[in-house]
Amino acid sequence: MSLFRTKNLDDLVASAQSIHGLKKVLGPFDLILIGIGAIVGTGIFVLTGTGALTAGPALTVSFVIAAMACAFAALCYAEFASSFPVAGSIYTYSYATLGELIAWMIGWDLMLEYGLASSAVSVGWSGYFQSLLSGFGIALPKVLSAAPGAIPGVETWFNLPAFLIMLALTAMLSIGIKESAKVNNLLVVIKVAVVLLFIIVGYKHVQPVNWQPFAPYGANGIFSAAALVFFAFIGFDAVSSAAEEVKRPDRDLPIGIIGSLAICAVLYVAVSLIMTGIVPYRDFLGVDHPVSLALQRANENWFAGFVDLGAILGMTTVILVMIYGQTRILFAMSRDGLLPRRFSRVHPRFGTPLFATWLVGIFFGLIAAVVPLNVLAELINIGTLAAFSLIAVAVIVLRKTRPDLPRAFRCPAVPIVPLLAIGFCITLMTFLQATTWIAFGIWLLLGLAVYFSYARKRSLLN
Repeated sequence: MSLFRTKNLDDLVASAQSIHGLKKVLGPFDLILIGIGAIVGTGIFVLTGTGALTAGPALTVSFVIAAMACAFAALCYAEFASSFPVAGSIYTYSYATLGELIAWMIGWDLMLEYGLASSAVSVGWSGYFQSLLSGFGIALPKVLSAAPGAIPGVETWFNLPAFLIMLALTAMLSIGIKESAKVNNLLVVIKVAVVLLFIIVGYKHVQPVNWQPFAPYGANGIFSAAALVFFAFIGFDAVSSAAEEVKRPDRDLPIGIIGSLAICAVLYVAVSLIMTGIVPYRDFLGVDHPVSLALQRANENWFAGFVDLGAILGMTTVILVMIYGQTRILFAMSRDGLLPRRFSRVHPRFGTPLFATWLVGIFFGLIAAVVPLNVLAELINIGTLAAFSLIAVAVIVLRKTRPDLPRAFRCPAVPIVPLLAIGFCITLMTFLQATTWIAFGIWLLLGLAVYFSYARKRSLLN
């Protein structure tokens, strides 16, 4: 039974109600912009091209399916986030409801999600950065422009820009960075403005003949693309990380989570529809800047450069948030004794977990440099889909074990909504490639080995 020992839930609730020091200044509008800021990045600027190769113009349907899977999971997420506005996110919730072993595996999962997400976004950043440089007549050597095998028929060794942006942002995080809601809101406005301008400029160049056939690979292609572009919506859980600073978490957190998802879903559908209407979907093969490519094909070169700059600014903040999230997961698990204390050791001058930050930056920077984007996206998705399934299970379990527990927001129609979340997530997982499952299985086995050889013995609950 020690495998399923839990943190004291009543203590967790009490700590959530007695937290002091952080000003409650965020409202629903701020939370929606935080969600959009975390979501709009590589998903819309890069994976739209990769998804189009899998589903054709029916990529729009794939985005709707992925958004529905996230929406059901988000309602479950909102119940925990609004009721327990404390640090640790899904890892802490699981530790208090499902037990230590499952919490460990979710934490291990989140390491995969946040770490590889930062790698994937940096690959997208690299593509748009190189596209921007090409506008000035500057080109990197091909061998340093992408990961091995990323561009069919072209010899590539190392994605140098992706590695360098990871190191640069790691350095910034290691010395301490304070991001305010105002700065985030400004960056979100820039990103959304770029997307809206693309829609306005691009729709005039749509050729409906490019939408035929609409679903060239049938339902299998649509669901396979949905499993891939699910990554585009990862980030809405960043809204819950601001729970301690929300004026009315019971009302505002669900609005922020669902609102940001809904807005991004509409933007993704519109962008993918226009992209595939301008450029035949087969032409996106090997392209890591599909939005600017569509504008170049439409002879809107002046705006293509503007899109590159907007994408670079947007993805920079996403990389920063993902590296930050990864280091804080390591910090929380280390503080509970499940990882070495060094991961939660704070630098006396900078006030940051310096060792954990640089370990994450260098390790996942190297992964970004040598692993193609489509492989990264699938690995991120399978870990996140598994984590979302478990949070849905946790809602059902807690409703049974602690029906008396005060809940600021209640997920509607339990157990139907959580079961729908589980169903959607597992269905999408089945459409991922066999190699992705094998890699995920190896990661989980490695996690179990670390838990039984180290974490279980050193846990503070032991």
